[in-house]
Amino acid sequence: MLFKESKSLQLFADPATQLDDDTPALVEKVPLPQCEVSVIVPARNEAETLSATLSALAHQVDLQGQRLDFRRYEIILLLNNCSDDSAAIARNFAQANPDLVLHIVEKTLSANEAYIGRVRQILMDEAYRRLISIGRKGGVIASTDGDSQVSETWIAATLYEINCGADAVGGRIITLESDRATLDSYAKACHLREVGYRYLIAELESYLDPDPYDSFPRHYQHYGASLAVTAQMYAIAGGLPAVRTPEDVAFYHALMRVNARFRHSPRVRVETSARQTGRTDVGLANQLNEWAIMGRQKQAFLVESAAAIETRYSARHQLRSIWFSVLNGKMPTHMQLAPLADTLGVSAQWLVQELKQPYTFGLLFERVEQRSKEEGIWTQRWQNVEIQTAISDLRLRLQSLRRSHNKDANQVPTYAF
Repeated sequence: MLFKESKSLQLFADPATQLDDDTPALVEKVPLPQCEVSVIVPARNEAETLSATLSALAHQVDLQGQRLDFRRYEIILLLNNCSDDSAAIARNFAQANPDLVLHIVEKTLSANEAYIGRVRQILMDEAYRRLISIGRKGGVIASTDGDSQVSETWIAATLYEINCGADAVGGRIITLESDRATLDSYAKACHLREVGYRYLIAELESYLDPDPYDSFPRHYQHYGASLAVTAQMYAIAGGLPAVRTPEDVAFYHALMRVNARFRHSPRVRVETSARQTGRTDVGLANQLNEWAIMGRQKQAFLVESAAAIETRYSARHQLRSIWFSVLNGKMPTHMQLAPLADTLGVSAQWLVQELKQPYTFGLLFERVEQRSKEEGIWTQRWQNVEIQTAISDLRLRLQSLRRSHNKDANQVPTYAF
């Protein structure tokens, strides 16, 4: 079922007019006409990792292993409020790699702007304007970080997914093995368990509410270390939201509101730091520290249960079918919606009224989740469990779903003549 495209997108204006164009340009030099991808890299005091970050971007190859033409992509590196040697390292790297299209921007932002959400927003807006200036609405804005090293096919794999129909792509982000080895034992265990838990959830979702543009195998990440979007879809979504952090997750939700085709691609890969000294108030470093504290205090790592997750995805799939019926002029009655509304933790009357609004499905389901949270029914009904229990239950459920899926896939159709 191709549910990502709908009449709802007619609600949005011409993408070229969506973003504010009053901000002064970061880069004065015009993009090369061959430029397909504008890579943005926010960095603050990344002297230890910046050379590796830039080196990875300078050694990109296509999916056949041939060197990627430097003219096909550019890099915009924004060094904000740095007090280390990051700027000197970047300039030396540019001198040593003169063919690489690397724009180095140094800025000292005010206290109310010197945070990652604003810095990434400034960069992505700049990349958008540059691509639009050369007529590249289908050009790609690709984000990574100053403590991350993209794989050698990162750009090519991203373009592959875009050419397959995706509007945006989240890459698989893996923490450096050397960094993981230094972690507190409980923090490391929690990190690895969460990765497994989230992977199992992604597989469960692919069975219960499948997305043709994000089929399994897939992962679950949509974070700034590897996040790409077409210039056109960036504008339709309204750009990166003006939040401090997590700005990447907020942008993912903005994309879902406009029914963007989002691909969590295992082809697109990045390695990133597992440092425990973070640059933001929310992020992996902070989470690792919280897990370490939990370990010392002997606190269990609690997560949503497998049963709750399965119920949500099954209900979402039902709601999606109803939403399509409404688009085709068939409005369900209060009585018909009552069982699903109860499952979702909202009133049937409220849900009927919401279905009458000109929402995309992404926005509709977001409002359902917000309403459910306000009502408090869902949280009362579903208690969190220890992550080991959730993982075990997910594995058991997936065994059944895999068998059923494989049986259906292997069935040979019969025909009566």
